[in-house]
Amino acid sequence: MIKRLLLLCTLLFSVTAIFAQNAFVKGTITTSDGKPAANVTVMIEQTKWGAISNEKGEYLIKNVRPGAWNLKVSAIAVASQTKQISVAAGETLQADFVLNTSSAQLQEVIISTKGPVKENNIVAKMPLKNLENPQVYNTVSAELMKQQNITTYDDAMRNVPGISRTWESTGRAGDGAAYFSLRGFDAQPALTNGLPGMVSGNLDPANVEAIEVIKGPSGTLFGGAFYSYGGIINTITKKPYHSFGGEVAYTFGSYGLNRITADINTPLSKTEKIALRVNTAYHTENTFQDAGFKKSFFVAPALSYEVNDRLSFSLMAEIYQEERSVAPVFFHSDRVTPLVFKNIQELGLNDKLSFTSNDLTIRNPRFNIQGQMVYKLSDVWTSQTVVSRAQVKSDGYYSYIWDGAGGDEWFEHYIHNENQTTYTTDIQQNFNADFKIGSLRNRLLVGLDYYGRKVIDNGGGWGVIRQVTPWGDSRDIDPDNPVYLTRASVDNMLSGLDPMIGSNIDNYSYSAYVSDVLNITPALSVMASLRADYFYTPGDGDDATEGDEYDQFALSPKFGIVYQPILNKLSVFANYMNAFINVAPQQNFNSPQYQAFKPEQANQWEAGVKANLFSDKLQAILSYYDITVSDRVLYPPAADAFQGGKAGSKGIEVELTAQPVHGFNILAGYSHNKTEVLEGMGTDFYAEKGRATGGQGPQNLANLWATYKFSNGTLRNFGLGIGGNYASEYLVVDNSVTGQFFLPSYTLLNGSVFYNADHFRFTLNVNNITNEQYYIGYWSVNPQRRRNFACSFAYKF
Repeated sequence: MIKRLLLLCTLLFSVTAIFAQNAFVKGTITTSDGKPAANVTVMIEQTKWGAISNEKGEYLIKNVRPGAWNLKVSAIAVASQTKQISVAAGETLQADFVLNTSSAQLQEVIISTKGPVKENNIVAKMPLKNLENPQVYNTVSAELMKQQNITTYDDAMRNVPGISRTWESTGRAGDGAAYFSLRGFDAQPALTNGLPGMVSGNLDPANVEAIEVIKGPSGTLFGGAFYSYGGIINTITKKPYHSFGGEVAYTFGSYGLNRITADINTPLSKTEKIALRVNTAYHTENTFQDAGFKKSFFVAPALSYEVNDRLSFSLMAEIYQEERSVAPVFFHSDRVTPLVFKNIQELGLNDKLSFTSNDLTIRNPRFNIQGQMVYKLSDVWTSQTVVSRAQVKSDGYYSYIWDGAGGDEWFEHYIHNENQTTYTTDIQQNFNADFKIGSLRNRLLVGLDYYGRKVIDNGGGWGVIRQVTPWGDSRDIDPDNPVYLTRASVDNMLSGLDPMIGSNIDNYSYSAYVSDVLNITPALSVMASLRADYFYTPGDGDDATEGDEYDQFALSPKFGIVYQPILNKLSVFANYMNAFINVAPQQNFNSPQYQAFKPEQANQWEAGVKANLFSDKLQAILSYYDITVSDRVLYPPAADAFQGGKAGSKGIEVELTAQPVHGFNILAGYSHNKTEVLEGMGTDFYAEKGRATGGQGPQNLANLWATYKFSNGTLRNFGLGIGGNYASEYLVVDNSVTGQFFLPSYTLLNGSVFYNADHFRFTLNVNNITNEQYYIGYWSVNPQRRRNFACSFAYKF
């Protein structure tokens, strides 16, 4: 026994001596403005030794063998730095780093890449960590979009649980952006940096730092200028930083994809903190169908000026020019006649046909400018003043295919010449405070919001070009005067129609809101918010009639509670949220009088759990929600409209982000939703009780993306990515008179091979590897792309 103890002691002494000979490397990482940089990776190259900086910017690497090494620090979207170090046995070496970015810029990058971990200033309009926020939101970062070689804004949504696209951007007036189903209700990209951002066509991802999908009715903080019953999509743009850097990239791929982008940042003063960043993109692409194309140019300059520690200014502009030939939406039901087909196979739609030509195009120029002033009034109060101005236009041909006379195989092809311009102005003044009343911490928001919109519509009349079958046959409406798919022929046909009466409509919203987060204990907090909104429109300025002018008032409350059983690691939350939409008066059926309506209201109850565990290596969100939309306006045939409809949406959502080992990242999500009409109107196609509401998307959605990047050896900086999406069978038409129509379920598989080093990035992605034939829709059928690839090269400096 004594010999065994002596042997054990000898072994322990030997092991201790070995480790005692090893060294420690520690230090502090700060940003260019002298603040601690958290979540920065520190690695000793060609080894497994490393660490991640804490909230104080400190790191410690243990058990480093004596010798000469290269010590490297890196963070997403921040230029890496390397120092040569030499450590002796038993030494503790101090090695500090200063990053070439400010704390604000680093914070934005961390938010955009790790979403649930750090503070977010937009979702709650105050600095609030995800674990402290009773609302659910998901973030798609620019880095993730680069990994997946995403060249269109819409494709970024495949990384978010609970959202699905129901049709592509049509470019038509008013709502020409892509439509998404979010928790069973309509959603479009409506916010830019938390401010109203009108879109009539596509959005270019070149200036996107992150996309936030804010879940649930969101009228309390963002108003009622757009539908937000199921949530709202917010685009965060790239911001300048105070060092020279950037990236130039070229991407090519299937269907004639060619895309050139540049992201260049430079300081403008050696003595003052003034910086300029410019993002630009040129994009051309055809489609998988027999006709269709897209050509666009985008430029977005951004300027920042940090006057001192208390005052800063920023200015951002986006200029977008786009011309496209757009396949018409295929509406396969007249909504009153029993369907003779119940699925894609019976419909016989040829997904290779576009039913258009490259001569019938639509243009969607867009201009958006935002300015912001932030002033720290005191240690408690901060003032934020923001101004946004936007102009969007729909100019060209919008067409759709409609089953004008149900019961046969022929469908009418309608077309219209769009000519509408929308101007918007938004001014917000926000005051944020962080203070204590006794031992209770309060984070307070007080805000004022003015939103004005002017719509000038001089579009032409509607005409029918021809009749078509889903498989591609066509016949003329008037065989003696055929209409061809050319601009000249369509213009000649439209010129013979009665012109539509133009309109010039203004409307305004004046709002005030307040929100307070009260920490009863460090682990328990409650949120209470309220918005008062006054909406007014003087009607059509060019053709004012009695009833055009109206105003409406709405209150929008929001409440939440968060309890963290494990502080900063696990939280349990619940919320009540509201959204509202103002409804225009409708003229009565048998009289010139107008019927006024209350705003429609959406109310949500939600509860769930958020987790941030194992030193940020695992983040998860699980929630259950129940949304009811009441006071829906119903439109019976040959009768006065009335208010009394109700719709409901219930579901669960799960999101998981994990880094089980260094270099291996997983993003996964799942959602289940059921949406139906709760109170309706007989067998009406749009509002039959117990039926699907339309545009609600598939009930079950799942997403996955996993990447592994080699950090050592001959494959260092190389990586692989694999993932995809699943959507269950989708009930597109659900009515007792017309019957039901289902789109089939689908599973998409995507893969990636990449090389990402300090100055170069190469990425090859193949999407829909299995060449799945699949469709999306909104009372419609929209074929999607089969197998395709994208390959990109980037130089970073």
